[in-house]
Amino acid sequence: MDANLDALQAWTGRSETLDDTVAATPLRLMRALMDLPPDDTAAEVPPLWHWLYFLPGARQSEIGDDGHPRRGGFLPPVPLPRRMWAGGQLEFFAPLRVGDAIRRTSTIDDVEVKTGRTGTLCFVRVRHEVSGPQGLALREFHDIVYRDAPAAGAAVPQYAAAPEGEFTQTVVPDDVLLFRYSALTFNGHRIHYDRRYVTQVEGYPGLIVHGPLMATLLAGLAMRKFAGRTAARFSFRALKPVFDLHPFDVCGKLDGADACELWIRDHAGDKAMAAHMEFR
Repeated sequence: MDANLDALQAWTGRSETLDDTVAATPLRLMRALMDLPPDDTAAEVPPLWHWLYFLPGARQSEIGDDGHPRRGGFLPPVPLPRRMWAGGQLEFFAPLRVGDAIRRTSTIDDVEVKTGRTGTLCFVRVRHEVSGPQGLALREFHDIVYRDAPAAGAAVPQYAAAPEGEFTQTVVPDDVLLFRYSALTFNGHRIHYDRRYVTQVEGYPGLIVHGPLMATLLAGLAMRKFAGRTAARFSFRALKPVFDLHPFDVCGKLDGADACELWIRDHAGDKAMAAHMEFR
């Protein structure tokens, strides 16, 4: 990694622009996935549902063994085997609605390599700016971390305990839910739907629940609690993998009149994701 650091950091400042249209069908299917009743009048894109658009479109011949597009292209070719969506920060300025022509400009803001207790880590920070008919609709910072596979006999990490929430939702993450979310977001990463691959190759105990799916569940819980309000900011950080082997709780508590703290509480009582949401 040391020899490649300068080459990886050369990706800083690289950008790409994609165009899309806010279609109704992905929103309808996402409502079904979230177990929400149909609503043909819903025209506005809820917070984080913009992830249903600007989907990756790598050709089948460009897909790697893990189901992701091969390294390189827009993102730097980090030579570490494991990749995860570690967190993000979003600010919302204007709504996106069905029928809108939208544009996303993405820029590599930073590439950083560190050594942690689990080995070498590479952090890539991407800035996304999504615009619609009203101008800038949202700005998002997307944090990606690449890391080594853990060494045999490595110590099991310790995680912080999660309290019970003031308001909660229990989710049963079966393989059908994870497959449907992968399909809806055109995410080919095999850790989310291929049990043989994730257990025998990656060494995990079960299918991994998507970080963006958990973040979307957290934002949805907050939106229901603050019904009628407009989202201003949302941030989240992944702390521990969640698998399809047990139910988990989507939890929240009020933080004053205009915000709430949010978290995922897994079956062991650990905090697997932490988030914060503010409203206007």
